[in-house]
Amino acid sequence: MPLALYLLALAVFAQGTSEFMLSGLGPSIAHDLGVSVPAAGSLTSAFAVGMIVGAPLTALLGARRSRRAALFGSLSVFLLAHVAAALTSSYAVLLATRVVAALANAAFLAMALATAAALAPGATGRATAILLGGTTLACVAGVPGGALLGHLLGWRAAFWAVALVCLPALAAVARSVPAESGARPGARHELRALRRPRLLTALLLGALVNGATFCTFTYLAPLATEVTGIGAGRVPVLLALFGLGAFTGVQAAGRLSDARPLPVLAGGGAALLAGWVLLALTAQSAPVALVLAFVQGALSFAVGSTLIAQALDAAAGAPTLAGGCATAALNVGAACGPWAGGAVIAGGLGYRAVPGVSAGLVGAAFAVAAAALAVTARTGQRACRTGGKRSHTRVE
Repeated sequence: MPLALYLLALAVFAQGTSEFMLSGLGPSIAHDLGVSVPAAGSLTSAFAVGMIVGAPLTALLGARRSRRAALFGSLSVFLLAHVAAALTSSYAVLLATRVVAALANAAFLAMALATAAALAPGATGRATAILLGGTTLACVAGVPGGALLGHLLGWRAAFWAVALVCLPALAAVARSVPAESGARPGARHELRALRRPRLLTALLLGALVNGATFCTFTYLAPLATEVTGIGAGRVPVLLALFGLGAFTGVQAAGRLSDARPLPVLAGGGAALLAGWVLLALTAQSAPVALVLAFVQGALSFAVGSTLIAQALDAAAGAPTLAGGCATAALNVGAACGPWAGGAVIAGGLGYRAVPGVSAGLVGAAFAVAAAALAVTARTGQRACRTGGKRSHTRVE
């Protein structure tokens, strides 16, 4: 794999750390800026909304720029947004920096996915796994590290740290990513290519699987303390196991998904569904919860990264917008999954019901896949009958 892929993954690591680190910094931000904890929590929501809206929009605007220019520009804006966030004493300014950072992150990730596919033709799955490995490493090391840094030196230190990690990635993009844009199609052509049923199906499945992942991951800590009985001091171990599983799953899928995507999706998806059901039924068992944290992290990210690779392969005519739509689909899932989990908790069903919601979302993904296969089969049969009649007419 080209060195540029690993350097892009470094930037994705910094961006993933930024996206998730506020879960451990909210109280200190609220205290320092004189706002409520829910207001501080809305900083995370603002980032997610910026990612959803910004991914296809910024990808469309940057379709004619060279990949190196688009990556360098978006990463520069992301870095400067974190510098501004670290310096401000205004909640409104901090909120604005989160939106700007999300837009820049969305633009970078969309172009990075397209670049990964271009740098490794025929190995989209492995290239995607390397890139998304930066996100999983952020879950394992970046987010806990940011929380620890914020605890020791204040929340601003975590923002400074993200900006510093971006510096070598910025230099690497300038030196290692090819400057030429290649013979890329125009925006209108890319928009037409996005209508392909296979691409739309892969994006919808990616949103559902990612929704299932973040539905339970968001409430994994209270599930562990309130239902499993794990002490608060051991919760970081549980989260780290999930992150390690995610990294393992992404890397394993990268080696298998190019040659055997259907076994990864079917087998991995079935195991993922069974795992969420098992967690819902046995959440009171600490050993089972610890094992399933690793297993479900691995399966979730293995299936999710394979779906993204399939989306990129299905969108050969829309290399830039496909990355943007894939990024948006992941973030739609990341936003809707926790909302669905929160709804069942608010409805009085408790934390144990949350893995059941995740199971339902994966089940919905299987239903969508089955419907798509049925439509494809009917279309193929209709085409064969039509072709047969035409051939028969020509023979006569």
